[in-house]
Amino acid sequence: MGKTTLRHWLLAARPKTLTAALIPVATATALAYAEGCGQWQPALLCALFAALMQVAANFINDLFDFTRGSDRADRLGPERACAQGWITPRAMKAGIACVLLPACCIGLCLLPYGGWPLVLLGLACVVFAFLYTTLLSYNGCGDVLVWTFFGFVPVCGTYYVQAGHLSATVWWLAAACGLVTDTLLVLNNYRDREQDAASGKRTLIVAWGERFGSLFYLLQGVLGYACVAALAAYGHIWAAILPLFYLLPHYLTWRKMVQIHQGRELNRILGYTSRNMLTFAVLVVVALLTRA
Repeated sequence: MGKTTLRHWLLAARPKTLTAALIPVATATALAYAEGCGQWQPALLCALFAALMQVAANFINDLFDFTRGSDRADRLGPERACAQGWITPRAMKAGIACVLLPACCIGLCLLPYGGWPLVLLGLACVVFAFLYTTLLSYNGCGDVLVWTFFGFVPVCGTYYVQAGHLSATVWWLAAACGLVTDTLLVLNNYRDREQDAASGKRTLIVAWGERFGSLFYLLQGVLGYACVAALAAYGHIWAAILPLFYLLPHYLTWRKMVQIHQGRELNRILGYTSRNMLTFAVLVVVALLTRA
């Protein structure tokens, strides 16, 4: 165990994953402004809460992958701080607490905008950050959790604290964000399908096969576009036009994923998928604000 540095903590935080946490907040805020109820203060608080919860989830994932004693932590990359010997499990537990504490404080600052029901929502975020890594992702529930906690919870929550109500449009947007964000998890599970099967992790791809996994990846991006395009029925015409430009890179990334098929080379597709998610979010934000 060498000396732990700030760089090691930054690697463990996996800053590249913050895109997935901030996309729902950005798109929901754009929708709120497009519908005349946007507020920057609660939007900023939501962004900070989402970012901290993502970092906490990454720390939890790092810790529990290591304490399982499997080869999974070593296999998933150099940012796994416990597996690399940069951060002790005890220090990682302290790090988790140090991130969750300010996240909860920020969540309390949102109470004037959304009321006490937000306490239950925040507690659910904390509880499922632990349950995802320790239990649910091993029983085929990972995709449902991504749809929920990277789609419906952050999109609806961010919109609600600004508007004070939920509209029909926010549900379509939440579904779109959840589906597009889940492409990243599907790719992870597609890459790790053989090792997951050997270690007893029952993802949907382990249960239903590689062919299902590749089609699942493709269809989620297409359905994500279809959900956001539904906003055109509520007057957001550009939401059916600009996000179309997401579909081409998504399709090309899927083709490349299928060609590579397996192995560490699929790590490159993770970068492409993150880029596609960001492209989708930017297009949606521009499309919504064009109407505002």
